[in-house]
Amino acid sequence: MEPVRFGTEDGVSLEGELRRPETLAVGSAVICHAHPRHGGSKDHPILWALRNELASRGFVVLAFNFRGTMRSAGTYGAGHTETKDVDAAIGRVRRESEGPTIVCGWSFGANVALREALTDERVGALALIGLPIEPADIEIPPTPGPSELRAFARPTLLLAGEGDVYCPRPRLEQLGAAMPNAEVVIVPGTDHFLWRREKEAAETVGSFAERALLGGSGAD
Repeated sequence: MEPVRFGTEDGVSLEGELRRPETLAVGSAVICHAHPRHGGSKDHPILWALRNELASRGFVVLAFNFRGTMRSAGTYGAGHTETKDVDAAIGRVRRESEGPTIVCGWSFGANVALREALTDERVGALALIGLPIEPADIEIPPTPGPSELRAFARPTLLLAGEGDVYCPRPRLEQLGAAMPNAEVVIVPGTDHFLWRREKEAAETVGSFAERALLGGSGAD
């Protein structure tokens, strides 16, 4: 891992870590973490599994902390100003590879990643894990509506544990049906945190990234 710092357009310094593949890079990836007010940071088992899996498939991976989290400067923006963090992270990781970029988000990070991707043409594909469609006690901006989602034609993976109370299967499938190029994957026997299924979930994301961005079979 290589520690890095990079700045946003509004002058916030963020901390991150680059994970490089052992071979020539084929593309790049950004990983967005869960809710900062609920213990979220770049250092969580599912995000570590994602870093390792994507790097093993040839992607340069940047995991970072949102503003106001750990050693990132700035203050928490309730999911609104955090889109600027994703924008900056995409710019930083794309300096490492000329290949296409996938943005992956988990929970709060999935919400922020989706809203940034809607207007950011640098995002070649999107992987959203545990997108909080029914956020309950989680402070988060609303999920974009069908009219916005229908205009997003880039490949999108929507993944959740079958017991995820924040991302129930029927609602996730409705959201996927509104998107032109989305696939829904439900991981059995786990919940929002994907406990004990982190590697399986990461392999699903890695396979999707290869198929969506590199034209490969995506076989595990």
